[in-house]
Amino acid sequence: METAEFLQTLDREGRLLAAAAAEAGPDAKVPTCPEWQVRDLLRHTGAVHRWAAAFVADGHTTPRPLGEAPGLDGAELVDWYRDSHRLLVDTLTTAPSDVECWTFLPASGPSPLAFWIRRQAHETTVHRYDAEAARGGTATPIAPDFAADGIDELLRGFHARSRSRVRSEAPRALRVRALDAGADAVWTVRLTTEPPVTVRAEVGAAEAELSGPAEHLYLALWNRAPVPSVTGDHSLATLWREASGI
Repeated sequence: METAEFLQTLDREGRLLAAAAAEAGPDAKVPTCPEWQVRDLLRHTGAVHRWAAAFVADGHTTPRPLGEAPGLDGAELVDWYRDSHRLLVDTLTTAPSDVECWTFLPASGPSPLAFWIRRQAHETTVHRYDAEAARGGTATPIAPDFAADGIDELLRGFHARSRSRVRSEAPRALRVRALDAGADAVWTVRLTTEPPVTVRAEVGAAEAELSGPAEHLYLALWNRAPVPSVTGDHSLATLWREASGI
């Protein structure tokens, strides 16, 4: 996907998140994040938007802590979230393409700006799904190519970091296959006592395979939904569910 497409997705998904949160109300439980109510979801996502925007706007080249959300609630909190989202989108839209700033994933994309646009598009999409789960009803679909990109970011970005807890005492191999996102939408994940090593290819034998439509796999790997299909050793799917939280 092109950076402009990620930016359009970020813009749309933030608007959908705010609308779903307003409809659900601040007290609604978020079933995909059981410890949260909608107010927690808005405070977290709005703070992340402002945190990300500051790296790009101010050219910070070292990590910065996530800021505190204000003590707002109800409609005022929804409005604050909308302002946070708009600040992020406007910052990313107007930033120079060669801006230098901190990023935090090994596969961070062609530039820091492209990294933050892509990362915030996925951040917002996952939390939009959370907001719609709290509201109830049918969730907004996620395009297969975008979902496949999110799977790639999760497997080859987040879980390539030293903090990944998806480990195995004995070497194991897990395959992930999105059935509707093209022939290259398959990943081989090697598990050891070190951080997982993932390649976007079908390499060697695997003891288990997680498969299904890209949208369903994307949500499952982010622990928002069950894995559509597991073949082989189901304990690897259990390991993912129990250890992969970010």
